[in-house]
Amino acid sequence: MSTRTEKDFLGSKEIPIDAYYGVHTARALDNFNVTGVQINHFPRFIIAMAMVKKASVAANLEFKLLPEHVAGAIVAACDEIIDGKLHEHFVVDLIQGGAGTSTNMNANEVIANRALEILGHAKGSYKQLHPNDHVNLSQSTNDVYPTAFRVGLLLSHAGVLEALEHLISRFRERAELFRAIYKIGRTQLQDAVPMTLGQEFQAFADTLSEETQRFRDLEGLLCEVGLGGTAIGTGINAPKGYSAVVCRHLAEISGFPVTTASNPIEATSDTGVYLTWSGVLRRTATKLSKICNDLRLLASGPRAGLGEIRLPPVQAGSSIMPGKVNPVIPEMVNQVAYQVMGNDLSVMLACEGGQLQLNAFEPVMVANLFQSIDIMKRAMRILADRCVAGIQPNIEHCQRNLDASITLITLLNPQLGYELSSELAVEALASNRTIRELVLERNLMTSEAYDALVKESAALD
Repeated sequence: MSTRTEKDFLGSKEIPIDAYYGVHTARALDNFNVTGVQINHFPRFIIAMAMVKKASVAANLEFKLLPEHVAGAIVAACDEIIDGKLHEHFVVDLIQGGAGTSTNMNANEVIANRALEILGHAKGSYKQLHPNDHVNLSQSTNDVYPTAFRVGLLLSHAGVLEALEHLISRFRERAELFRAIYKIGRTQLQDAVPMTLGQEFQAFADTLSEETQRFRDLEGLLCEVGLGGTAIGTGINAPKGYSAVVCRHLAEISGFPVTTASNPIEATSDTGVYLTWSGVLRRTATKLSKICNDLRLLASGPRAGLGEIRLPPVQAGSSIMPGKVNPVIPEMVNQVAYQVMGNDLSVMLACEGGQLQLNAFEPVMVANLFQSIDIMKRAMRILADRCVAGIQPNIEHCQRNLDASITLITLLNPQLGYELSSELAVEALASNRTIRELVLERNLMTSEAYDALVKESAALD
């Protein structure tokens, strides 16, 4: 394989001739072959990094710290990355030591080498345009990496919200279709009182709707960044006033109302916003998993379980039992939820593990948060389109379960009194008959009055 030689203070290293990364990235490839998941697995993070680099170049040009032709080449390289090019050269492992330095240097080297090509120079000709001296000018990993993390989350925000709202709309559609289907409600897995299947599905929609506002609240938290604070927030090696200028450019480039942190030193060390973001994802995942538990219970059977709804069959359920169909989509979502919950724990531990003026563990937060976002987004859309949209009611079975429930005696308690109601309940259990049969047999109510009472009991105030 053809190579070029690059040097750092540790010595020389051979780099593949076609690679846009350089010696710092190559050393990271040697040191951090851990997960096998490269940062290019999450393109929004790479795009965010390129936006930060472009904003930094624009600010440096405004302060007259860069020649115009160098700045122009760097901007052009950043624009290509923002457009989705060169991502395959962002190759370092997501989990890495150094608080993200390897990721920052991977970006600096790719941008520098592409900018060199644009200027007509060979890759590695760093005397003309240097990854540190030019691309990383007025920056540190410690302000670039967290800022790119925040912008990457902002870029992810709309997709998560759209997937959640799409799922909610599917539940609402089912709720409207099922609004006149009466069934028995349950508490502690025991028969309770009448409700409609539509009410049950509307509750699914509404509990998820609460989460949309939680996600919207996050956007403002992410827009305060420490860019310009450099190493620990004091702004060392950056010109006075740089923070405000670079954040103004980042806001224009990203389209988000990015502002300078009120306390850059605090912003460099604090990772609370990631814990909050992860917590909202965990909360949503927890609710979603509970809903999927309910769907699996309601569809259990089809003949020896609750069987009140039918999930759309999407694949064969067994290699030994012919005709068996399993609730595989809800089961998948359950497992996604468990992964998100575990990721949240990792984020929490990493947030707690920070020391003094920097948290060195943001890379594992990036790995876990972006994974949670992506799998949640996909899982919600799959659940919406391949499960919820095709759910059908088992109307006859819902009615049979309702009729057979002894707890319907609760509806008669105000009219018949506790003693007579208890007597009817005991007799119904002993004779395996329904409350309705006994009430009509004793002429305690008319058929029409009884049915009206059952329907009225399911009506919301």
